[in-house]
Amino acid sequence: MADFERKDVEIDEDRAAWRGFFQVRALRLRHRLFGGGWGNWLSRELFMRGPAVGLLPYDPVNDCILKVEQFRVGALHRAKSPWLLELVAGIVDTDESPAEVARREAKEEAGIDIGEMEAIAEYYSSPGGSDEYFYLFCGRADLSAAGGYFGLAYEGEDIHAQVIPFADAMTMLDTGKINNAHSIIAMQWLRQHRDTLRQRWGA
Repeated sequence: MADFERKDVEIDEDRAAWRGFFQVRALRLRHRLFGGGWGNWLSRELFMRGPAVGLLPYDPVNDCILKVEQFRVGALHRAKSPWLLELVAGIVDTDESPAEVARREAKEEAGIDIGEMEAIAEYYSSPGGSDEYFYLFCGRADLSAAGGYFGLAYEGEDIHAQVIPFADAMTMLDTGKINNAHSIIAMQWLRQHRDTLRQRWGA
C-alpha cells in the first residue's frame, strides 16, 4: 500500500449541497498520484452518514438469530421488495460508544436485552461516496419469547422483529434472500464462529 495520508489531499471547496434527513456535501479536491505529482481537480459529492452500528442477536441455547424487517428506500427501484431483512442497527449520533448504541437499538427495534458481545469488524460501508464507518457486533440474547412489531413512531420506524433458526438463516443467506452487506458479513462470521460462541456462552 502507498504511504498516502490525509495531507496528500488538497480541498479547494467544501460546502453543503443538500440538507434534509441526511446531508450531502460538494467538494472540489485533488490528491497525490501513485506515479508522483498531483492529479487534476475533481468535483465530488459526499453523502454524510458518519459512524453507525449493526448487531446480530444470537441465542446460543435455542440456536437462532433475530433479524428486523423494514422498508428501505435504497431498495425501492432494484429489489423485488423494498422491505429487507437486516441487522439491528443505528447511527452513532450521541456520546454513546458503538457498543452502547447497539444495546439501545436492540431494545428499541426488537425489545430484547443483549448480554455478552463480540466485535466482528469495523469498516467503511461505501467509501466511494459516503463517509459512513460501520461497527459490527454479534450479541448474546434470549430469543425464546422475542419477535413482534417495534420502532419509534417519531422517527418513522415500522419494524418487524423475527426470530429465525440458525439452519434456516443459513439457507436464506445461501439462496440470496439476505441481500444487504452488513447482514451477509455478520451471518458469515456467525457461521464460522457459532460452535465457539455456543461453548463460550453456555449453550
